[in-house]
Amino acid sequence: MELDLGPEASTFRQETRDWIAANAPDGLADLIDWNTPPMTAGDHSGHARAQDSPQHAEWERRLLAERMICPQWPERFGGRGWGAVENAIFSEECARAGVPRIRRGFGEGMVGPSVMVHGTPEQQEHFLPRIISAEDVYCQGFSEPDHGSDLGAVQTRGVVDGDEIVISGQKVWTSGFARANMIFVLCRTDAAAPKHRGISYVLLPMRDNNIDARPLRQLTGNAEFGEEFFDGARAPLFNVIGGLNNGWRVAMTTLGHERGGSATIGHLKYQRQLAALVELAREVGRDKDPLVRQQLAWAHTHVEIMRYQGLRLLAQLAEGREPGPEASITKLFWSEYERRAGEIAMELLGPAALVRPDGEGYRLSRWQQVFLASRAGTIYSGTSEIQRNIIAERALGLPREPRPAEPKGARA
Repeated sequence: MELDLGPEASTFRQETRDWIAANAPDGLADLIDWNTPPMTAGDHSGHARAQDSPQHAEWERRLLAERMICPQWPERFGGRGWGAVENAIFSEECARAGVPRIRRGFGEGMVGPSVMVHGTPEQQEHFLPRIISAEDVYCQGFSEPDHGSDLGAVQTRGVVDGDEIVISGQKVWTSGFARANMIFVLCRTDAAAPKHRGISYVLLPMRDNNIDARPLRQLTGNAEFGEEFFDGARAPLFNVIGGLNNGWRVAMTTLGHERGGSATIGHLKYQRQLAALVELAREVGRDKDPLVRQQLAWAHTHVEIMRYQGLRLLAQLAEGREPGPEASITKLFWSEYERRAGEIAMELLGPAALVRPDGEGYRLSRWQQVFLASRAGTIYSGTSEIQRNIIAERALGLPREPRPAEPKGARA
């Protein structure tokens, strides 16, 4: 079923579908692993095997030529000025054709919008084209070891030295750090200012810049996260977005763009995963087991709910309404679903689930990856507990949970 979004959207969808069919390189779709869990392949989930192929390079070249990378950006910044509906339809049609929607990760979805809103014309002219071309690849330098998501408590320091800013401190839980040559950092540039002031937002070069980046290995054996130690890392003051001590406003713009329109097509991955789960039940001879069939029926209904939620979101975007706190429902739903789907797969595999395919190293089977990596999905971008609080307070309007009174003067 497709949602009727009107004749303009229908025409756009057909034109997009025809363009992809005419321009997608032969064999590209065969290289995509749609079952790869998000935290084993970073920003290009499911596409890691294809990235080094000639087909992928040619597909990227054709998309760049048509300004179909960052196409939701305004035309004056190198995009096509697509609205939310066009952007979602393009994602849907790429998924339908089995080809990757090439994105620029944190640069496209977080840094770029912040530079558009808070950057000077000179900063926009410099930084935005480098994101589109992938000359600059970003990772996020917000979280710190002792503060987690309490961004107002950052202690990484920034000191102005002539026409440069010098940064010292530590960041952690940095996704995609190994691929990045840039990191956007929140640092404290005025220690005497109140908690949410005196913070600056800096675009900092990662390479050869007194930054010790270390991998943090996950349950899967992969190291998509990193931690960084800054010992006098430098950037020009030109790289401070929004001006010194104004980083909190910029950070709020960044976080406002953290959740993209992928919810409209998120169910497609799980449809493929469910088909593979059904095939696994057949392979182990348990497809007639009533309990297994009940579990597979549960999975099917949940994937369908995700599909209808995607249609609902698409209709909302078509009416010009942006997603609100209900986006937390989507995040909570898919992350908890994938965790349970991994558990069902492990139960089907039985003792074999405990054995690595090669007997050593970090190589895991598809279902072992899903089982282990899905735990991260209930933590990153806000834990399930945080999502439930957002849903309760902002979507349902329930009162906040009572909290102990803080000592007078505890907050600046």
